[in-house]
Amino acid sequence: MKFIVSRDVLYRNLSAISGVMSTNASMAILDNVLMTIAGTQLKLTASDAESTMTAVIELTDVEGEGSVAVPAKILIETLKLIPETPINFFINEEARTVNFKAANGDYDAPCFPGDEYPQINEIENPNSFDIEASILQRAISKTMFAAGTDELRPNMMGVLCELSSECITFVATDAHKLVRYRNTKVTADDFTSLILPKKPIAHLKNILSGVNGDVHVEYSKQTNHIRFSFDNLVLFSVLKEGKYPNYEAVIPKDNPKSLLVSRDEFLKSIRRVGIYSNQSTFQVRVSLSEEMTSITAEDMDYSNKAVENIAGEYTGEAMEIGFNSKFLREMLENMDSDQIKLEMSQPNHAALIVPTEEFSDTESLLMLIMPVMLNY
Repeated sequence: MKFIVSRDVLYRNLSAISGVMSTNASMAILDNVLMTIAGTQLKLTASDAESTMTAVIELTDVEGEGSVAVPAKILIETLKLIPETPINFFINEEARTVNFKAANGDYDAPCFPGDEYPQINEIENPNSFDIEASILQRAISKTMFAAGTDELRPNMMGVLCELSSECITFVATDAHKLVRYRNTKVTADDFTSLILPKKPIAHLKNILSGVNGDVHVEYSKQTNHIRFSFDNLVLFSVLKEGKYPNYEAVIPKDNPKSLLVSRDEFLKSIRRVGIYSNQSTFQVRVSLSEEMTSITAEDMDYSNKAVENIAGEYTGEAMEIGFNSKFLREMLENMDSDQIKLEMSQPNHAALIVPTEEFSDTESLLMLIMPVMLNY
């Protein structure tokens, strides 16, 4: 096989798909990128066995057809250091070698038979919907950080996606914090619930930041697979199995106490005071009254203590509540609103954090954080 391809086009597409690859591949062949020539198209495939991503490049100068697996690391690192230029590829399938020439360089590497590379399972009779790339990217970025990491709860190690006649909902929780994102621009006639695995959607989030238009999503509950298609790229992945926790049941409905505060000032104070907290609990105490709001952290083992007063409008009876400053900081960092409202009921009940200004008329964001028991 012979073909000529632009260095920039090849490098951009290889960089896009290689994010699904694993540093500890379950099979040696998965350290390679599959190159397939069919007609005038070059199809690139990268996989970690559970997730697979492909990119299709149109060629104008090509001879022959077939597929080979080429070492991904050596190819990408070489292309990274080559300026934009046409690159001439010659693949000898019998000798299992790939040669490519670029400008003044001539490079050789081994390659392997393409039929040894794992094949993507087709999704038969899939359900589908379309979603704007910007909405999908935002939904993932607003929720994914709250997904669990406990392997004993694998169903919580992903992001829940629910599609209904009213909206699309994304939820992530690790039992200490929970985030729910909703957007009414995407709906479906029938309700469905999918648990998206964290690694492939994290990669998807990064790629979608530069994509315009819609993402076509196909899924099958029977085969437990999902496929995202946009531009010349396709991401195929296994869905998480299991039943997601009933997140609506843990969201408190009656929260008579509330603090209206600048998100930026609250975040900066939590960052500073959190430095003085115990580094195993990260506990901060938030003391609330109509006269004053103060944030305190103390690590008695090292005689560290910090107290800050912040401006805010508090409504309700005076109360003290404890939070993990690390979790609270993460949540505030993932909000856009200039002001946020902290809604509470009791020191031992979950607190809600909501933006006072929504990013758009069609979306809503809610974050929940569990309190910690005050020990000083």
